[in-house]
Amino acid sequence: MTLSTQFLTMLSMVCSGCFIGASLDTYGRFLMRPRRAKWVVFINDILFWLVQGLLLFYILLNVNEGEFRIYILLALLCGYAAYQSLIKGIYLALLEFIIKCAVGIYKTMLKMGNFFLIKPIVGIFNLLTAIITGLVIFLWNLLKWMARVVYAIAKVLLSPVFWILKGLWKLIPLSIRNFFYRFFKKTAGLYEKIKNKSGNLWISWKKKK
Repeated sequence: MTLSTQFLTMLSMVCSGCFIGASLDTYGRFLMRPRRAKWVVFINDILFWLVQGLLLFYILLNVNEGEFRIYILLALLCGYAAYQSLIKGIYLALLEFIIKCAVGIYKTMLKMGNFFLIKPIVGIFNLLTAIITGLVIFLWNLLKWMARVVYAIAKVLLSPVFWILKGLWKLIPLSIRNFFYRFFKKTAGLYEKIKNKSGNLWISWKKKK
């Protein structure tokens, strides 16, 4: 391994140590351990360190063809210590600022979507509902008014016919009129008897059933 390769490896490991520290703080900030179940935290921890190990191996593979030396571990520790002492406070403040900006943009987009999409759609729906309801009520009132007008016109037009029929009825002899009265009375009585008997038969059949 040449001197330039060793220097590049040391520099890469120091940067990787800083990256691991920043990744660990980012992971802890988004995971929120007290709110998660223990098994969720355990699985996430395994996945996190597995990804970190794969990234570290990929960097070593590109820098010095994957050779691992003791000074590589020391360089990692130095990078992590440098992050903890020099960069952590700045990074956490920047991370919180980015999160707040992202949340603010997300809320703004939701409000804009609600204002430009949801509210117009709801407003159009309410307007169409009001128009259809008003149109139905108007047509119903118009039909009722037309029915009253037709009834009044028919009553006026047919009133002479009723008067003529009433006069003709009075011209019929009294005996014939009485015959019709008795006939209609008997027919009505017969209908009532049939109706009552049918009702009694239905009730008795239901009781037997």
